[in-house]
Amino acid sequence: QVQLVESGGALVQPGGSLRLSCAASRSIFRFNAMGWYRQPPGKERELVASFYMTGTTRYADSVKGRFTVSRDDAKNTVYLQMNSLQPEDTAVYYCNANAWGPEYWGQGTQVTVSS
Repeated sequence: QVQLVESGGALVQPGGSLRLSCAASRSIFRFNAMGWYRQPPGKERELVASFYMTGTTRYADSVKGRFTVSRDDAKNTVYLQMNSLQPEDTAVYYCNANAWGPEYWGQGTQVTVSS
């Protein structure tokens, strides 16, 4: 069973930065795509950023220029660097991995942006 474990969520002031981590229980090369989603309070889950192992990366318009997804293959870990955070970025952030069909989710990590 594949496990994804997120970490790094916290309370941060507007304009601040956070880096989220997603550690996978197996090599991330065994996924065709990985990404970050978020679910704001009272809203549906939405895509934040994703990348395919072929190299294609995409971001939600609301985070372009502020968030960056990266990976450390040796650590089987994917990161989400979030800069210039705003209150509307407040959400539970989830890591997602797709293995050509089967899909996996982490348990989520809370990010709260507030002064």
